[in-house]
Amino acid sequence: MASITIRNLEDEIKQRLRVRAAEHGRSMEEEARDILRRVMGGGAPPRNLAAAIRARVAPSDRVDLDLPAREPMRAPPQFGRGK
Repeated sequence: MASITIRNLEDEIKQRLRVRAAEHGRSMEEEARDILRRVMGGGAPPRNLAAAIRARVAPSDRVDLDLPAREPMRAPPQFGRGK
């Protein structure tokens, strides 16, 4: 297994990690591993951007809107030479 060192970690973050670890009855190192597992364990990111967007906007999340009827195009203006 690999190991990492985290430098320049803010004191507040370290304190919050210490408290969270104590709440869960484990070491700060194990708490950090658990956080990383949960955040990174969601599987590989989709390779196709379009597929990722389609998955994000599932059919159940869509809303059907009533579109107004189209009107015929207006005739373009006629510009003539002035006299």
